[in-house]
Amino acid sequence: MWATVRRYEGVTDPEEAGRRVAEGFVPLISGMRGFVAYYWFDAGGGVMASTSIFEDRSHEEESNEKAASWVHENLSEVLPNAPTITAGHVVAQA
Repeated sequence: MWATVRRYEGVTDPEEAGRRVAEGFVPLISGMRGFVAYYWFDAGGGVMASTSIFEDRSHEEESNEKAASWVHENLSEVLPNAPTITAGHVVAQA
């Protein structure tokens, strides 16, 4: 499995971001091939992050491309900054 964490800073409206992600992005990403899990969370202080889990690297990488496009088209006013992305092979799980 492969995981990606996308960290967004400078979020202007966390509640609205969460609503839009739940209604728009969750259906999109959960329908992708290789999808295992997705989590969107509010870390406080204008920081929000997501974790995506996919069966293989190619689908994990595709999810980052889809996320970038979707955020640009749907959330640019509440997520004004590009995310910091950390991705890699899952080496332990519970």
